[in-house]
Amino acid sequence: MGRLFGTDGVRGEANADLTAELALGLSVAAAHVLGEAGSFEGHRAVAVVGRDPRASGEFLEAAVVAGLASAGVDVLRVGVLPTPAVAYLTGALGADLGVMLSASHNAMPDNGIKFFARGGHKLADELEDRIETVYEQHRTGDPWQRPTGAGVGRIKSYDEGFDQYVAHLIGVLPNRLDGLKIVLDEAHGAAARVSPEAFARAGAEIVTIGAEPNGLNINDGCGSTHLGLLKAAVVEHGADLGIAHDGDADRCLAVDHEGNEIDGDQILAVLALALRERGQLRENTVVATVMSNLGFKLAMEREGVGFVQTGVGDRYVLESMKEHGYALGGEQSGHVIVLDHATTGDGTLTGLLLAARVAQTGRSLKELAGVMERLPQILINVPDVDKSRVTTSAELAAAVTDGERGLGATRRGLLRSSRAGPPVRVMVEAADIDQARSVAGRLADVVKSALG
Repeated sequence: MGRLFGTDGVRGEANADLTAELALGLSVAAAHVLGEAGSFEGHRAVAVVGRDPRASGEFLEAAVVAGLASAGVDVLRVGVLPTPAVAYLTGALGADLGVMLSASHNAMPDNGIKFFARGGHKLADELEDRIETVYEQHRTGDPWQRPTGAGVGRIKSYDEGFDQYVAHLIGVLPNRLDGLKIVLDEAHGAAARVSPEAFARAGAEIVTIGAEPNGLNINDGCGSTHLGLLKAAVVEHGADLGIAHDGDADRCLAVDHEGNEIDGDQILAVLALALRERGQLRENTVVATVMSNLGFKLAMEREGVGFVQTGVGDRYVLESMKEHGYALGGEQSGHVIVLDHATTGDGTLTGLLLAARVAQTGRSLKELAGVMERLPQILINVPDVDKSRVTTSAELAAAVTDGERGLGATRRGLLRSSRAGPPVRVMVEAADIDQARSVAGRLADVVKSALG
């Protein structure tokens, strides 16, 4: 069996790859593994379960809840809420684990299962590996001790979670948003109720698009992966800015008043300076991944802000933040983690803080985001090669060095592989896009010849 867990939980086409049987079995295995790890010691275990609006989430939620209850775990069903809301409620309610059903920015036919440990933190890799092992043992007939009678888990709805989460978001804001007009694109996803409520309570005049989920239209031509509608709406309504989420609202991308995209790197840059001004940027350092734009690194150096890079995936950003006590980190894709207030990327929180900076300074988002210049970045995915040799191939290392040498001072070449997605990704950045494109093409050819 191949590894089920990717960089962000278990994902696949619902009812084909991700079946009710798999969802139930993984939930039972997660309960057992966390129990063995001592997470439930001395008390009856409680889990928070939420989902995005996908139609498949209805039967998958039922399967997850059944699995947890059959393993003796009490379940609080919070319904359709963003991933960061489930993480927050897991911590705020003192639950022993949280489960979110969502495929994030993926198309509607997909779905996914993401587990959170006590406190609302993502599970460590070794716990995910253990869950897979136990799941496979159960699937192949290894018996397990099933609770009976009063030992089975109880299930109840927890509708208070919506207001509790919104109140948390409002409580984080350093200032109100009065006077701002903001367009919100909710991707017909999990934040369709939460985000407009939070921005309105904070004082903004809001216009919403993509806020009518029907179970089938999530991420369909809208949200953070399709910014065209938001750009047009911001200009049409004369708004100060626009905010876009993905299906589970752990991402935030933005649009300035002219309809220009503001990506995750730019948002990080704006928030880093805002936190530093308030004395909240611990160690005067921000964390980002190796895929962040070189322009972000150069901007932070110019502003005197420390910069730490991690592997790709917000879980690795979070691990670095927790290990070293940093307050802010994120990805170019819009996963932004403000660790004092969230344990995962929180698109609504990020959007609120970005808008609060606009309101507090009286400067446009375009001006604020101008703190960094995005250098041209060329990405090429190279399939069907041996990704295990990316870091050991002398031929590839020499090709990267030669490529960078010809690009000048503001340049970078990068090869990476991951356990999810395309086997090898070539990324080249340079001040001149034609140069970047040429070098990226040559590197991709070397990858094919050296690893093919």
